[in-house]
Order: sequence, then C-alpha cells, then structure tokens
Amino acid sequence: MKLSDFDFHLPEELIATRPARPRSAARLLVAEGAAIRDRRVTDLVDELRPGDRLVLNNTKVIPARLTGERWRDSGQGRVSARIEVTLLEPTPAGDWRALAKPLRKVAAGEVIRFSDTLSAEAVGKSEAELVLRFNLGGDDFDAALAAAGQMPLPPYIAAKRAPDAQDLDDYQTVFARHSGAVAAPTASLHFDAPLLEALRARGVQFTEVTLHVGAGTFLPVKVEDVTTHRMHAEWGEVTAAAADAINATKAAGGRVIPVGTTALRLLESAARDGQLHPWRGTTDIFIYPGFRFQIADALMTNFHLPKSTLLMLVSALMGRDRMLKVYDHAIRQGYRFFSYGDASLLVP
Repeated sequence: MKLSDFDFHLPEELIATRPARPRSAARLLVAEGAAIRDRRVTDLVDELRPGDRLVLNNTKVIPARLTGERWRDSGQGRVSARIEVTLLEPTPAGDWRALAKPLRKVAAGEVIRFSDTLSAEAVGKSEAELVLRFNLGGDDFDAALAAAGQMPLPPYIAAKRAPDAQDLDDYQTVFARHSGAVAAPTASLHFDAPLLEALRARGVQFTEVTLHVGAGTFLPVKVEDVTTHRMHAEWGEVTAAAADAINATKAAGGRVIPVGTTALRLLESAARDGQLHPWRGTTDIFIYPGFRFQIADALMTNFHLPKSTLLMLVSALMGRDRMLKVYDHAIRQGYRFFSYGDASLLVP
C-alpha cells in the first residue's frame, strides 16, 4: 500500500479559510453505498433515523499559539528575542511540550514572557522542541492563556491569513467542555444549537467522548509504505455511561455514527470483541484499508488532505477507489475542503 495511492489534485481555491455561517449552512456530501447526494448539514435531520446515535468529541481547543520575549544578558547589556511558541501537550509532571520559533534562541533555564501575568521557563530542550514550565496553574493558567494566546489554526489556513478574534469562536465546538486539544475536531464545528435540537426531536441520540486532538494530526506521512507509518499519541476517555449507551444502540439495531475521525479513532481504540468498553489513556491507533471496524457504522467528517492518514481512514471505511470518486465529485462540485470546509456523511 503506497503513499501515492492516496494522492489527488486539489485546487488551491477550494481550501476554506473561514467557516460557513451559520455553522449548519455548510454543504454536506452524503455517500451511501454507490450513491452520492448533495445536501446541507441541516439535512442531517432527514438523513439520520430515529434510534441513530451521534458520538461527539467534547474536547476544548486551547489558544495554544503564544508570542513572547526572551531576555538574555550579553556584553552589550540585556538583549531580547521574539519567540513564537505552539503548545503541543502537557507532560505527566504538569509542564508543556512545545514547538518554538526560533528554537535556537532559547536555552534551557531561560524564561519567556508572554504577558504581564504569563511566563514560562524552558526546563528542557531537544533538537525539535522545548519543555516549558509555566508560572501559573489551574484556572489562573487557563485565564492567562485565554488572554495571551491565539487559536492554533492548521498550517494550510495560517499560511493564508493570521488567526484573529473570530477564530476563538469559529474554531471551537458548541459542546466543547474539557480543555486540552491543540486542534479542533472539525466535523463537529458544523453543529449549532438549532441543529442539535432538531436532531433530538427527530429521535437521534447523542453520546459525548473526549479525545484531545494533538498537533501531530497535521504531520505529513513521510514513508512510501504507509503501513510502516507511526501515529502520534493522543489522550482520550470513554466513560462507562458512554460505553453502555453506545452498546445499547447497537444491540437495538441503531447506527453508531462518530462525528469526526477523532471520535471514530477513540471508539475503535476502546473496542474489543464487537463491544465498546470504558477506556482512558493514550491511543496511537492507525486506521488504513484492511482495518476491521467494530463500533462505527458510518462517519461524519470533513474533506481531508491528499496523502493524509485521515484520507486513509475514510478509505478504510468506504474503500479507496470509492473515496477517490467521492473526492472527485466534491472537487467538481466546488465543495470547500479541510478544517473550515464542508462536510461529508459516509455510509458504507
């Protein structure tokens, strides 16, 4: 299975830099078996059945991109350097792994000041990243980070424009509860309160799980034999109540439909013998064609990058040739791609 098997040409103008407004006005491509239907996200009310269960990732994106100053004594007195930091994930000790630019201008033991209230000491350094120890913790850290940080937009959006205040709302789901992600579960961005209410009235049920999406979600696959690719690890949790509800839906003949690849990866990580089990920990599950799904009956997701692990995941669910035909249709019809783009509902 070669990396080139998952390549396609995407016109630059189809990369979305802002979401649809309202959220649920985005387009929805429904691929069910061999059929393709062009709908809107609001049409989920017609596409889903009473007894179906949508599984939502309730992770909350932190404003993980920070700009600060590092001061250092030199022969010319105190000199400063501007440092851009992107937080990656907390360590077990409570510090943060982070990317820094320029990394060479920060030494272990030096302090970067991001605002009047927020600073961090570089307590570790490797060739690729820093380990930062912040001066605040808990709610004080969250408040200071919210004031000083920006949303960590994906590289393909950040290359086109800088993040702004609007992204603090746009790049967060309406059901975000548990802080820890540095990238959004983007399929969930299409849901708003009126759509959730309409789906409940239809008889669609909801279960929330948590997977803190890491920056590694944007890392390219660098091996030609995709089966040798190693995924980044992300922390997640499926509670006992969530597992019971999902198992009950399957037993009753309803469909379990994760909203987003992050929710799907978490469910399949917690599955054994066709049942979902309570689960808490890190997962580096890599889903590519040949994978046997145990929990997911369908998937709602956005349109993904060429040669990406997410395109491999949807190809595992639908078949590679089928997915390339779906993407060809989406491109010809002008669907908007990636994090702020349109959605698809994939039903094998």
